[in-house]
Amino acid sequence: MQEYYYTLTVRPSSHLSLFCDFLSDTVPIGFEEIDGGFVIRSEDELETIGWGIEQFCEALQKALATSIDLDLTYTKEQNSDWVAAYQQSVTPVAIEPFYIHPTWDEPKGGAINIAIDPTLAFGTGHHPTTATCLKAVAKHVQANSKVLDVGCGSGILGIAALKLGAAVDACDTDLVCVDNSKVNAGQNGVAFGEVWEGSAALRNKTYDVVIANIVADVLVMIASDLKAALKDGGKIILSGILDKYEAKVTRAFSSLELVERIPQDEWVTLIVKK
Repeated sequence: MQEYYYTLTVRPSSHLSLFCDFLSDTVPIGFEEIDGGFVIRSEDELETIGWGIEQFCEALQKALATSIDLDLTYTKEQNSDWVAAYQQSVTPVAIEPFYIHPTWDEPKGGAINIAIDPTLAFGTGHHPTTATCLKAVAKHVQANSKVLDVGCGSGILGIAALKLGAAVDACDTDLVCVDNSKVNAGQNGVAFGEVWEGSAALRNKTYDVVIANIVADVLVMIASDLKAALKDGGKIILSGILDKYEAKVTRAFSSLELVERIPQDEWVTLIVKK
């Protein structure tokens, strides 16, 4: 172990979800989501990653014709206390009936426990989009449901459905997420049916519930694939939607019935029915 490690704190003034997607796709190490930004830690210096984030911010400003303030803070820390400090910073979260905790914490009696460690794959239950999706899963997934988790990330939502007794397939365009979902399912004592790298268009069946916690623009782009994956009477749980983009998602799924809206902070999860 090296004597020191380095941290880079990233705080954009807006479009947090897009920066999160960029980090998930490009940063070769894990990162922690904090209020208003992200923390990247490594035993290697992080200036190159910081430069890449600055370039992404500039490109995003041009693409969206808007101004985004970006604060990057670099620090150098003693390595001896890194693991302990990091583990203390990752706290369990309860979203009834689920209790999501890292593997180094104890499960909670009387709850449906899901052990998830933070990695490159997004989803530990702390972000409002994941939290509201878990609420929707608890309400709309039944023991005999056939479920597809699109953009599965860490696999947390599919694992929640599996623990409710559903049969769950999953897909993600990122192989890291596909592999991580399989590992996380295994450490929770459950298993996905089919898991593949790619989109929902590659499915070979239809489902009672489709879960898609992505971002608003992508939900609009893949709306036809998500609707085609549904059985008659089936539901789609749509999340990753900033409330200011809710209208465009609603329009894309206007052929389906809106049965529930779950807001939290500036985010919203929508449940629509075929």
